[in-house]
Amino acid sequence: MSQDGAGVDLETSLGYLLKEASSALRAAMEEVLRPLGMNVTRYSCLELLAQRPGLSNSELARGAFVTRQSMNVLLQALEREGYVTRPAEAPVGKVLPTRLTPQGRQLLEKASAAVRSVEVRMLAGLTGPEQTAAFQVLQSMIHSLRDTSAGS
Repeated sequence: MSQDGAGVDLETSLGYLLKEASSALRAAMEEVLRPLGMNVTRYSCLELLAQRPGLSNSELARGAFVTRQSMNVLLQALEREGYVTRPAEAPVGKVLPTRLTPQGRQLLEKASAAVRSVEVRMLAGLTGPEQTAAFQVLQSMIHSLRDTSAGS
């Protein structure tokens, strides 16, 4: 507990431990992505586009946990570098659907292998059933926190 007794005990706080795990995961991912000229945000953007082609800037920003403005700057850079394409004009409304180029797919393939190696390392100390249980527990926590009716 904090010195005044009103805080959270960091030694036993699951939230703090999750944040520490998240930070360690991100650092490990950044380390393996750096030699590819990438970072976690770039990787997330390319992975989202591979799995859901044509996402809008706003959808990509939400999926990569960045602002729309940051995503727009990133997409402009990825477009200049030849990793993504966007139409000059929106086919419908204001949305400019973004797609990976073949060059973007090649980069993503290398980045995905690097990221998978981090996840394998992260899970190495867990048995198959423990991995399944951890996955289910984390999904349950996310669901509980996103369920707006639970807190009211």
